[in-house]
Amino acid sequence: MRPNTPYTPRDWDSHPPYIVPDYRSTLLRGPKKPLIPLPHSLSELTGPVFGHDVVGPLDHDLTRNGVVNAEPLGERIIVTGKVMDEAGRPVPHTLVELWQANAAGRYVHRWDQHAAPLDPNFFGGGRTMTDAEGRYRFITIKPGAYPWGNHHNAWRPNHIHFSLFGPSFVTRLVTQMYFPGDPLLAFDPIYQGIPESARERLVSRFSLDVTEPMMALGYEFDIVLRGPRATPIDED
Repeated sequence: MRPNTPYTPRDWDSHPPYIVPDYRSTLLRGPKKPLIPLPHSLSELTGPVFGHDVVGPLDHDLTRNGVVNAEPLGERIIVTGKVMDEAGRPVPHTLVELWQANAAGRYVHRWDQHAAPLDPNFFGGGRTMTDAEGRYRFITIKPGAYPWGNHHNAWRPNHIHFSLFGPSFVTRLVTQMYFPGDPLLAFDPIYQGIPESARERLVSRFSLDVTEPMMALGYEFDIVLRGPRATPIDED
């Protein structure tokens, strides 16, 4: 906790605008009047404290934390990276949560009813704490693409959602991680709505060093909570 640490204003050149015309739901929910800046008080400069006791031994491993009677289907992957503040310093002992679709592109959610199978051994959620150097690590299944109703023949690229608090509420970040070389990125209005200079910050890097033989491919995804190199906010 660093309640007295001053934060620079959020760099909106790194984040999508509230209204992206090609992303149709933003036309209905995006604010149309200028935002009113509010001074930071103690309630914004502090945040919830999460200890290791809130994380179970399998919470980081989505290939095991939902198992009922068999291993989940799909390509196993490892996702790891470092969480940093606006000065590039590691953010240690902070909670990192993720959620995703299964290998067929289906979420375990009552509103997701498209024609793809659920996996009874995969529920698509996990959490972990960063270590003393700000690093996190998940084992999971590579999510599939899925159709959505934004426009004709619209498909979301393979992606994983991340949620972090960091040291305070002003460092709160919800974002998405994409995979390198995904052809759907060029057609996705959510990804394309991010300023061009910042889009690649949401694309993970394949790493043979992270890859484990006979087990899983490895991807690195570093997360910067604020500042000019901030990871863009998720508009989904």
